[in-house]
Amino acid sequence: MYSQLADYISKEIAVTDTELTTILSFFKPLKPKKNELLVTNGQTSQRMFFVGQGCLRIFFINEDGQDATRYLAFENNFATALVSFITNKPSLEYIQALEQTELLYITQQDFYTLLEEIPVWEKFYRHYLEMAYVNNTNRLMSFITMDAGERYRELLAINPKLVNRLSNKMVASYLNISQETLSRLKSKI
Repeated sequence: MYSQLADYISKEIAVTDTELTTILSFFKPLKPKKNELLVTNGQTSQRMFFVGQGCLRIFFINEDGQDATRYLAFENNFATALVSFITNKPSLEYIQALEQTELLYITQQDFYTLLEEIPVWEKFYRHYLEMAYVNNTNRLMSFITMDAGERYRELLAINPKLVNRLSNKMVASYLNISQETLSRLKSKI
């Protein structure tokens, strides 16, 4: 898993072998159980996760008690409750391992230590923040400008793995539609 993370980092930023070794030394392994919650509402997000195998889901629970998935991180992706991680305030989100998952994580303190010790890590962080912004903006635009069918077709085109690996309940939560609506869309397509 460390080699996966090393490859990921090396593709994002130019690092020396020494810098990469130092960066990797701050990450620790974690194997949560299927459906285990790693962050809950009200808890401050103190870790950033790299998914080596499996899937992490970041979600909210709305006023009606329904969950709404904001982000799904499969292999070779990072995930955290970013607002809480940055502000050090309690999270409004949950992070859940949807499958048997293998992770590497870095604590918030260690992450910020790397920003001080390895200047190129700042580039990595900027890229991460930019991609998070783009992803969240695209998701918001899809909810505003597309109907459920268009969102489902776009998901099939962009990320079919999500539809194939996850339950209808999770896919519906990600698309912000009911499971019944998802079933109707699947039967039409």
